[in-house]
Amino acid sequence: MKESMNYMFEAGFLGTRAPFFMDVVTLIVAGLPLLVYIGILFARKKSYKIHALIQNVIFVASVIIIGYFELGVRVGGGFKAFMIGSGVSHTYASVVLGLHIIIATVAFFYWIWLIMRADVEFFKKLLPGRASRAHKALAMKTFVGIVLTSFSGIWVYLLLFVY
Repeated sequence: MKESMNYMFEAGFLGTRAPFFMDVVTLIVAGLPLLVYIGILFARKKSYKIHALIQNVIFVASVIIIGYFELGVRVGGGFKAFMIGSGVSHTYASVVLGLHIIIATVAFFYWIWLIMRADVEFFKKLLPGRASRAHKALAMKTFVGIVLTSFSGIWVYLLLFVY
């Protein structure tokens, strides 16, 4: 399987030590908060169907990208292999990675909960409407989690492949 995936491990395009797949995923993760925010703007303009469609597409695409990332990391040898060439201590990078994983996991589960609830409530015609306040509160927590995931993911990338 690794032979058919060789392109993933060729030199990336950002000028770092990172392989191609890591550059791709990092760029997408860096832009994710902006994409989600664009979707939010449609809700603010009361274009709720477009908002729902955009948010669902972004979520599904993110799940696919997470799968691509996880496959690349596993086939590429994991954290230990990507630490080779890094100028930061293994302990420091491990702590930052652990923090990133915790933030990303919590944000992901909030996002799953948000998407599932929103889809059901939209179908039941509770959104927009009676469920809007709770939806906005959960959406804000999820968005903050996505932003923190993005920043911490970039931090991990910098530690592994730049410093």
